[in-house]
Amino acid sequence: MPKMRILHVFRAPVGGLFRHVVDVAKGQSERGHDVGIFCDASTGGSRAAQALEALRPHLRLGITRMPMWRLPHPMDALALLRLTNHVRSLRPDVLHGHGSKGGAYARMVTAPGLGTKTVRAYTPHGGSFNYNPGTTSHAIYMTAEKVLTRRTDVFLFESAYVKGRFEAFVGETDKLVRVVHNGIAEAEFAPIERGADPFDLVYIGEFRIAKGVDTLIDALAIIRREHGMRLTLLAVGAGPSEGDLKSRAQEAGVWDSIAFVPPQNIRGALSRGRIMVVPSKAESLPYVVLEAAAAAQPLICTNVGGIGEIFGPHSGELIAPGDPAGLAAKILASLREPEDRLRAKAAELAAFVRSGFRIERMVDGVLDGYAEARARRGLT
Repeated sequence: MPKMRILHVFRAPVGGLFRHVVDVAKGQSERGHDVGIFCDASTGGSRAAQALEALRPHLRLGITRMPMWRLPHPMDALALLRLTNHVRSLRPDVLHGHGSKGGAYARMVTAPGLGTKTVRAYTPHGGSFNYNPGTTSHAIYMTAEKVLTRRTDVFLFESAYVKGRFEAFVGETDKLVRVVHNGIAEAEFAPIERGADPFDLVYIGEFRIAKGVDTLIDALAIIRREHGMRLTLLAVGAGPSEGDLKSRAQEAGVWDSIAFVPPQNIRGALSRGRIMVVPSKAESLPYVVLEAAAAAQPLICTNVGGIGEIFGPHSGELIAPGDPAGLAAKILASLREPEDRLRAKAAELAAFVRSGFRIERMVDGVLDGYAEARARRGLT
């Protein structure tokens, strides 16, 4: 494959989207391509700064950060101007937007030669496709997605679920469409060694409504009220709903059994819990599920987004979102299951994840998408 100059554009250097970009960018660099990043300067804190500095030696096109807003904002014009000047300077072969904001920027920017010499790739990562159909926000964002499709050369969906949402609400397209699942590294398939005196349950992720932590709190309250069991939960994360969730735990009478702690290394957090619970109400293809499944951590997950793609033949284990009683029943059933059976099921899921969700496969899939898009345009 000819050497390419690739610029990744996204907003927040946090969460699964950031991990995806880091892994893809590093893999592209290791294959000999010149890679750069353009992202927000106001989110991510010290963890993002450290991750970007660790990645910097792999980025021959450098790292450019400036303030970017999650929702549409008048200052978007300034960010687009900065990106335009950056693109004029770098002259990338590929402009790859990630997430709703990064995807909009990458496809809206205009610079001399960009229309004929640069292919534009877009990976939604859920984003605008997670808004509820029928709402004003959903209608606005789907209209924007339809308009921006005209300026897209290749869609690189990270899950078949989001691809389906695109087809349902934006429509069929003659643009190149590929599903390239997220992938993880070989080291992440090492089983977790559980620490002493583990919590019954562990949650790892953002503290926001879409992640369903409220449902988990209500399930714990049901278990205590109806079964007289005080289950312990380690809640690892941060986010805009943290205060509301702590208040909900107090009101539900389970505050004394939940430890809210800041984000930390996932394997260390997993070692502190018997079973990981992912009670999400909306997802794309969450890394946290891939990482826990690969490490053979017993899992309870909702059937949302691309989680069913991760579970594959084991998707019958998934439960409905937003159902505290159903989640409570699943937690109790899992805790009562013999330890060897829990471990065997986790090992079976890990084997399935190993077969289809690898970093090497992800990087190759993204690069193949670029190459096909460039071939369609007659670019070499």
